[in-house]
Amino acid sequence: MTFDELAMPLLEALYNFACYLARDRSEADDLVQETYLKGLKGFSTFQPGTNFRAWMFRILHNTFLTSKSGLAASRTVPLEDEEQGAAAVAVTRENPETLFLQNASDEMVRAAIADLPVIYREALLLCDVEEMSYQEIAETLAIPIGTVMSRISRARKAVRERLQEKTLEAKHG
Repeated sequence: MTFDELAMPLLEALYNFACYLARDRSEADDLVQETYLKGLKGFSTFQPGTNFRAWMFRILHNTFLTSKSGLAASRTVPLEDEEQGAAAVAVTRENPETLFLQNASDEMVRAAIADLPVIYREALLLCDVEEMSYQEIAETLAIPIGTVMSRISRARKAVRERLQEKTLEAKHG
């Protein structure tokens, strides 16, 4: 298959991920454009039979990290031991958390996700929006699976807490 045949179906998903990472549509446009340029230039190094989708998301992720906002965002994230609590169990599709999130307004969910530090936001989005497996996320972000599980768990907890705060604020007006 050609680069175009593999890459074009990913355009919308990559753009959405870039928007969440950059928090700016103009920068997201630039990130996606640069991702496609890098992908096209490096396509000869892509190993057929491996995960092209994860490869493109990794290019986008790395491009974001080397961008001005990516570097600034990564400097503001507190360092902590992410491996603690890495024994988190994979979350099934229907649990109290997912039911709560389904009932919360889309706007509140988007705002809660946007407030997350970038390392948690990207893991959560790749898992819950792009529906990547933990292995694919680990490959995309170049981190261990335990770290992926930890980041997703922490991100979901932070989103849940933020939504609960907003719900209480709305009730008590």
